[in-house]
Amino acid sequence: MDEINTLKSIVGDAHVFVGETGGRYGADWTGSYVSTPLAAVRPANRDEVSAVVKYASEQGISVVPMSGNTSLAGGTYAEGSIVISLERMNAVREVRASSRLAVVEAGVIMSDLHQAADQHDLLFPMTFGARGSAMIGGMLSTNAGGSNVLRYGNTRDLCLGLEVVMPDGEIMEIMSELHKDNSGYNLKHLIIGAEGTLGIITAAVMKLVAKPKARATAMIATQSLDTALTLLNELQQSTGGSVDAFEFMPRRYMSRYKELFPEKRLPFEAMHETNILIELATTASDLSDVQEDGKTLLGEKLENILAQEFEKGSVHEAVVAQNEAQRQEMWHIREAAAEVTLAHTPLVSNDVAVPLDQVSTFFEKMEPRLAEIDEGAISMSVAHLGDGNIHYSVWPQSQDPEVHAEIMESVENVVLALGGSFSAEHGIGITKLPSMQRRKNEVAMRVMREIKQAIDPKNIMNPGKVVPATA
Repeated sequence: MDEINTLKSIVGDAHVFVGETGGRYGADWTGSYVSTPLAAVRPANRDEVSAVVKYASEQGISVVPMSGNTSLAGGTYAEGSIVISLERMNAVREVRASSRLAVVEAGVIMSDLHQAADQHDLLFPMTFGARGSAMIGGMLSTNAGGSNVLRYGNTRDLCLGLEVVMPDGEIMEIMSELHKDNSGYNLKHLIIGAEGTLGIITAAVMKLVAKPKARATAMIATQSLDTALTLLNELQQSTGGSVDAFEFMPRRYMSRYKELFPEKRLPFEAMHETNILIELATTASDLSDVQEDGKTLLGEKLENILAQEFEKGSVHEAVVAQNEAQRQEMWHIREAAAEVTLAHTPLVSNDVAVPLDQVSTFFEKMEPRLAEIDEGAISMSVAHLGDGNIHYSVWPQSQDPEVHAEIMESVENVVLALGGSFSAEHGIGITKLPSMQRRKNEVAMRVMREIKQAIDPKNIMNPGKVVPATA
């Protein structure tokens, strides 16, 4: 009880949770990783985070930072640890419209930052299905991606500066607002993507962009993935790089979506093998002005290009959203990916990246290999086609964990043979520790261990994640 009383003295009785009251901090949202934390605390500011970490360091107690807890890789597993929830640290401290940046605390929910930016006619240009619960600290810690990476990059690319509580409780203040700062090692980039193993992000300076004046959104069925990639390049060239999103959903995914959401309307009556969600966006007046027919020039460009591709036979069907309601219907299909894939157990989840021109090759090689490993297995995939990120989820028929491991390793074999990566945007956490052990360059792995040891010699910061233990 001494530990609990000390924690209460730091953050207040109402913000320390133990036993059953700490249950929601002891499981990830998928229910795949369940633990019993020593306690969960909810600090109100960076000084309270610092005090908790200093105490934990003195006592040799591990700490696990938690933001929105939307991890898919077990990054918040916290057996016997102090969970430090950032949910109370949720202030958008400042939006600087002239500099197009926002100073935010780590517990700010993505959709709240969207709203704050919108009030200044600006946009925080990242979005994905969990935008109503994912928090900035967690997004930075995993270097999260999303549907707009094609145009704006990952979370790393949208961050200018950080405030970080280090493993000894000291506060590293690198809240730069500069676009150019070459003053030594880039510590910001070291912390981003480290999944809380090197420190706890408590605040950040995030980039904003001009809010689009017009969007054009469509669902299309193409002849093949390679045809879709050719179309992507043509759209980029014809619209001056206005493609915000280019998302792939195969027939099997669309069929499963229809089963789970029978009240929702699909864009096509027929089922097609290759379905692509396209979204263009522009801030240019000449593309956003409304024409006499009520359409923007951007929308007309999209329709004309799709009509040409239809005539050539490369596009089988196309539906362009005529209003915001239709646009949201299209986006719901893609953003329901978590519900669609997680509606089945067991699940072997892969988050991989390959060069853009190798996406179709990945499926061509992996599907027959999957059938060899587990004849009844079904792949349930979606992809950020514009950046080569494939979410290759498998519903195995076999219940044997060794078969599941073989599926995972086979995916790695195919991906690495194509010059890709076994991890794209979901992080390493616990799930991909075996992949790190198998696939990460030995020298790179050694350097990572040395960095972890130097910064966190007591190994109290989110231990057992990202960096595999030595054999």
